[in-house]
Amino acid sequence: MRGLAGKGVLVTGGSSGIGLETVRRFLEEGSRVHFCGLIADEVMAALSTLAGAGTVSATTCDVSVEDDVARLVADATTELGSIDVLINNAGTASKAAFLDLAVVEWDRVIAVNLRGMFLVAQAVSRLMAAGGGGGGTIVNMASTNALGGEEEYAHYNASKGGVLQLTRTMAVELGRVGIRVNCLCPGFILTPLNASLEDESFANAYLEHIPLGRLGRPEDVAAAFAFLASDDAGFIHGEALVIDGGQLAVM
Repeated sequence: MRGLAGKGVLVTGGSSGIGLETVRRFLEEGSRVHFCGLIADEVMAALSTLAGAGTVSATTCDVSVEDDVARLVADATTELGSIDVLINNAGTASKAAFLDLAVVEWDRVIAVNLRGMFLVAQAVSRLMAAGGGGGGTIVNMASTNALGGEEEYAHYNASKGGVLQLTRTMAVELGRVGIRVNCLCPGFILTPLNASLEDESFANAYLEHIPLGRLGRPEDVAAAFAFLASDDAGFIHGEALVIDGGQLAVM
């Protein structure tokens, strides 16, 4: 991708799954990367697997906590010099029928997926806007669940719908200060989180509704993050890129 070599990239939720694959992709593109994860041991394990891959550093952080986000952005700025690209990827999910959904489950998913998205995006945007007009690029993680309701995921669906609208509002306001904002809407991707929520038979049932005939892989999403962050996507702004193998095209 054009324009990613040497850029300072912050990836939230970068210690596993899609996030870790995204860190790898930006390192392959020649970017310098700082990432965060919630669990300290997982962050250190991710750093170990990335040894020798490029310039990479990390912070343990809960993106739903303001002080943690302030520390994360300060660490990233120290390590990278400046944050040119934010990959706002951190997220969580749990499964419960709407009538059984506990308030504590609702609050946690909204806190991480929407509040955390806002806190990190606002903190980084303020730096980008104050950086002498150079601006930057932000890509938020939404989901196909932002575009349709999946049963037993009311809290997750609501959080991702919020991310989609947050992305659009950010694009309207931040474009004028040189910050380009988009989001990704992946379908079913084979990740440790999805494996913990759904069994193999559920995943296989998705195949009937995916015209490309396979489930998504983390590297599919990582490539889309890299594209939207690159100069090749320089006039794409305020958009939601769907990565689902054609699932939403099926009647």
